[in-house]
Amino acid sequence: MHDVHEWPSSLVRTVKRHRDPVVVQALRSTVAATIAYVIAKWLSPEPAPLTAPLTALLVVQVTLFATLKMSIRRVNAVVAGVIVAIAFSLLVGLTWWSLALVILAGLGVGHLVRVDEFVVEVAISAMLVLGVTTVGSTAWARVVETLIGATVGLFCNLLLAPPVWTEQAGESIEGLARRMRQLMLHMGEEAAGGVPAEQAAARLHEARRLDHDISDVDAALRQAEDSLRLNPRVREGLLNRVVLRTGLDTLEICTVVLRVLARSFTDLTKQREPEPLFSPQAGPLVQQLLCEMADAVVSYAVLVTTDVSESAESAEARLAAELRQAAATRDKLAQQLLEEVQRDTSQWQLRGAVLTEVNRIIDEMDIEHRSHRLLEELDRHTREQRERRPRLTRLADQLGTPVKLGRDREDTARRSS
Repeated sequence: MHDVHEWPSSLVRTVKRHRDPVVVQALRSTVAATIAYVIAKWLSPEPAPLTAPLTALLVVQVTLFATLKMSIRRVNAVVAGVIVAIAFSLLVGLTWWSLALVILAGLGVGHLVRVDEFVVEVAISAMLVLGVTTVGSTAWARVVETLIGATVGLFCNLLLAPPVWTEQAGESIEGLARRMRQLMLHMGEEAAGGVPAEQAAARLHEARRLDHDISDVDAALRQAEDSLRLNPRVREGLLNRVVLRTGLDTLEICTVVLRVLARSFTDLTKQREPEPLFSPQAGPLVQQLLCEMADAVVSYAVLVTTDVSESAESAEARLAAELRQAAATRDKLAQQLLEEVQRDTSQWQLRGAVLTEVNRIIDEMDIEHRSHRLLEELDRHTREQRERRPRLTRLADQLGTPVKLGRDREDTARRSS
């Protein structure tokens, strides 16, 4: 028997599990497919109208934006396949060579009508319809079932709002930042003491593997961006997309610079072996600097993924303090390296490269730099939207809605400064 005090925590876990986007998506897909089958059973002459639930299952995607695209493409694919089948049924029956021609024609028509991933669906629809004796009624039934499934899928997205995947994207961004932090901490520990060239090369390979992490985070972010488009649960979707995207772009630049920094450490280790990577005076400063930068990277990721204004202000204040401390330590390290270079000019290029790469990472995470980048991206998106929809833009201006851009700019500035 569980303790009564364990009930609240169990209840919280259950609620979170039911709010998980994967669980929500599974429930939405099941409901849409079931409703589509019930409606098709009532309207379609087919005894088992499975095309309707299949269509609903396919078009009820992760996001409403993707659902609209999937619905239009799938309906076009089915209608194109039915037309191909009707055309062939008027000329020939079902034989092995007519089946081959139907498949070839269906795939060709699919590319012509630009249904993208549903090219095969054109050929499948044509085969299924051609293989039935009563072509006319079957073709009509298949089109009706497809329309029913697509319509139900769209209504389910409107009534049962799709999940927003920004939390998962934020977790991916923070996970990337924490992996970068671990790498910086290890590099700092090795900079303070002696390290063989093989171990320094291993850190370089670890930095290069961050590129794969960037790809995974980018995929999660694209899913989150789609979930914000046309979603009735989301306000200021453009602002959220821009904040997340610019945050990932900054971290991607930092990973590139970190990889270059690891390469500089590796080259410096090879040239100084068997001596330590840095002098006894500079080594601890390098370790301290990398530790402070590692904390700043995590704080930057937390700031990017934080929605609540009070939490964002706290994360921004913490990031600003960490960047100031890192800049002060960088200045001490620069002075120390300058004194050492004046005594010994060997490896001065690599030592200067280390400072350059450190400066680049600190500058990329600068608060003012982030604010400027956010406003630039927001203006670019707005300008592109105006160019794509000039008539809609003119109508919005006549109705007095252009102030929306000003509100977005104010919100962006508030979240970033």
